[in-house]
Amino acid sequence: MKKVGFFQSVRLKLILVYILLLLLGIQVIGAYFVERLENNLTENFTNSIEGRLNSLTYSLQNAFEAERGEGDPSLQAEVEGLINEFNESDIKKLQVIEKTGPNIIASFDSGSDDRANIGKKVTDARITKVFILGETDPRTVRQDGKNLYVGEKPITTEAGEIVGVLHYQARMDGIYEQMQSINSIFAKGTLLAITVTALLGILVARTITKPLTEMKKQAQIMATGDFSQKVDVKGNDEIGQLGLTFNDLNDKLKLAQATTEGERRKLSSVLSNMSDGVIATDRIGAIILMNAPASKLIGQSFEEVQGQSLIDVFDLGDQMDDISEVEEAGSMIIDLSSEDKHLLIKANFSVVEDENEEMDGFISVISDVTEQEKVEQERREFVSNVSHELRTPLTTMRSYIEALNDGAWQDPEIAPRFLDVTQNETDRMIRLVNDLLQLTKMDHKETTLMRERVEFVGFFNQIIDRFEMNKDENMEFERNLPKKNMYVWMDKDKLTQVLDNVISNAVKYSPEGGTIRFDAYSTRKQLRVSVTDEGIGMPSDTVDKIFDRFYRVDKSRAREMGGTGLGLAIAREMIEAHHGKIWAESKEGKGTSVHFTLPLMSQKRRANS
Repeated sequence: MKKVGFFQSVRLKLILVYILLLLLGIQVIGAYFVERLENNLTENFTNSIEGRLNSLTYSLQNAFEAERGEGDPSLQAEVEGLINEFNESDIKKLQVIEKTGPNIIASFDSGSDDRANIGKKVTDARITKVFILGETDPRTVRQDGKNLYVGEKPITTEAGEIVGVLHYQARMDGIYEQMQSINSIFAKGTLLAITVTALLGILVARTITKPLTEMKKQAQIMATGDFSQKVDVKGNDEIGQLGLTFNDLNDKLKLAQATTEGERRKLSSVLSNMSDGVIATDRIGAIILMNAPASKLIGQSFEEVQGQSLIDVFDLGDQMDDISEVEEAGSMIIDLSSEDKHLLIKANFSVVEDENEEMDGFISVISDVTEQEKVEQERREFVSNVSHELRTPLTTMRSYIEALNDGAWQDPEIAPRFLDVTQNETDRMIRLVNDLLQLTKMDHKETTLMRERVEFVGFFNQIIDRFEMNKDENMEFERNLPKKNMYVWMDKDKLTQVLDNVISNAVKYSPEGGTIRFDAYSTRKQLRVSVTDEGIGMPSDTVDKIFDRFYRVDKSRAREMGGTGLGLAIAREMIEAHHGKIWAESKEGKGTSVHFTLPLMSQKRRANS
């Protein structure tokens, strides 16, 4: 996991929150304090100025009302004296205006010599307004970058008559200098408070973030599957309670993981040891799980099909359009055959539901039913063949018996012939039933082999001799048999039946004047026997099928010759019961060779015998 930088950490955010809260508090308090202080300073300043100006106005009022004789100073001189004596550092400018004119009779300006204005007529509307209406409200004006407190006071007699006006301008620099000094102190205090708050914030944030950092590290360790470590809880506050809860979560996750791992191993063991294949999909039909038998059946590994649609893997696009149709199908036989292999699988589909009983995926259990289907097909074909084989003689017998019942039994020429056909068909059905019973016993392992030590070459010659006595004069028998003795542990009756079936087929299908060759020789520990005719042969794609039950290359000719189609099937069962193998080789128009092998007896066993 990527390490969190300091500028992205919770610690910095907590410090910033502390500082911002402090700044907000200081700004609110400072704004209120500065506003109140400015109002108080301004009010004190104006009260002080007003008090002193009222005193000056009173002195000027007395000067205006005083009676003057010869030798007394004039009104202008007395007023100038009063103004000059009013030496206040805050006062920038004073002017006394007499009503007659109105003219300036005295003037004082701390910044310049204002005596040049004495005697000048005043045209200021405010002063005129004072003469008319009386005292006006003072005002604050800005001049040359400085604030001035400006106003006019009327000079009245005891009778209330306005005889003059005192115009004044007072400096307010002292107020703003005090305010600036106080703001500087306040700013320094704010910086000091922020510094202290930042240090305290680091300590406080560390106490909060350190347990969180430990929990983060523990969570990273838990993510690797290690639940052995726990968070060190150092308090009983909310963070301590969070640590306790985290440790409790750690224990529960450890237990849950152990349980899940146990269930996973059980499931993995079950899936691995199942003979059937299992494929799991999500709700959209994408494959998310598959065991080894399923991989073997479909011929693809889990990595190859992971994420693919079940419909595509099973090639069901022609049968269904959406994965939801799988639920309706329930089970089906799927043909996954290729050019090299015939494969049929049976798939049973079941729905996986979540806790809300909604469809969350599918489980498909698949099994190879190729052999089952093959057996079922063979069973159907077997029933059909038996029915067909029995129907032909039964139909023939019925026809001839009906003819006999209709009066043909009285005809001395027809009756014996009909009875002979009926007897032949009866014998044919008896042979068919006997062959079926024999095959059934061999299928159920109910046939017991009466084995004995037999010298095979002499045994083989005896059987050939029996057929040679009854063969056509134009048919040739060629024997290629060894002179030495070869001993086989076998059931003579069963092997006689095998050779009878093989040789009789060779005789039946050999052309007039043809040759049948008999071969026998040993290969290592086995005896190999061959019977070869020069008959019509058969196509190469049908050679392996002649040992199947009821299979005939030429069905019409085989029935005419009285065959049941079970002789070679019985021969194969008997040879395999002797731990041998039987097969055929044939070319169309060039004859057929039937070969079989039998285990030879060892020298030690022959001696003991």
